[in-house]
Amino acid sequence: MLAHRGGRGPWRENTIEAFKGALAQGADGVELDVRRSADGSLVLHHDAVVPGLGPLHELRNDDLPAWIPTLEQALSACAGAMVNVEVKNSPLDPGHDPDETVAGEVLEIIAAGRERGPEAFPSTLQISSFSPATISALASARSGVPLGLLVAPALSSHDALVGATRLGCSTLNVFHSQVTADLVATARDQGIGVVAWTVNERAQVASMLEAGVEAVISDDVPGALEVMRAAGYKGAPKTPAPDGGPEGGLVRDGSPRGQSMA
Repeated sequence: MLAHRGGRGPWRENTIEAFKGALAQGADGVELDVRRSADGSLVLHHDAVVPGLGPLHELRNDDLPAWIPTLEQALSACAGAMVNVEVKNSPLDPGHDPDETVAGEVLEIIAAGRERGPEAFPSTLQISSFSPATISALASARSGVPLGLLVAPALSSHDALVGATRLGCSTLNVFHSQVTADLVATARDQGIGVVAWTVNERAQVASMLEAGVEAVISDDVPGALEVMRAAGYKGAPKTPAPDGGPEGGLVRDGSPRGQSMA
């Protein structure tokens, strides 16, 4: 179970406080959003514009509020946990990165983090994006980091599954209303897990589990965990890969790619 931007609590989203709070509540890990500042720092913020300050890509890291962390700081704060790094790169956003340099820089930060050892790094990592171009750039790098294609609710999840398969993704990350048992079964036959977001109602969590999703992303960490534990969930394994890199993806053991559930 992953906390969406750190989940709901007495904290700002996409902050170190939120991530630590969500993990203290029992989340297996967190989902977070990455963008680049004017001086090239990779920082966490969902929207392209920082309220009261302006477009993030025009602001230097030193000009940003202290509560906006760098990706390196977030990964260190989530040592031993699962992290889904969403690369924000919509063509409609100010600061769009058509050359996909941010994707490459995320991989560089992950590679550097691996060298610090598992005690200072997440046990499991995935990079996701709504942009097929971003996923394609990440796949071309052949880093071994599992990838997830995010699907906007207005698009066909089955068409997106074709794209995710072509891109070599570990998971298809869809809005909860798009999840069906048929989609999950079809994806699993192709070696891909289905991740459901943002699942905030307990009845929705139960429905996702019944459909067989591989992971749930939610703002309501305690509520989602209560439903999952009642269904027998004991938590995702936190064991790194033998080579010290992120293990598998955000899908459960026994799936076609042998990865682990969150």
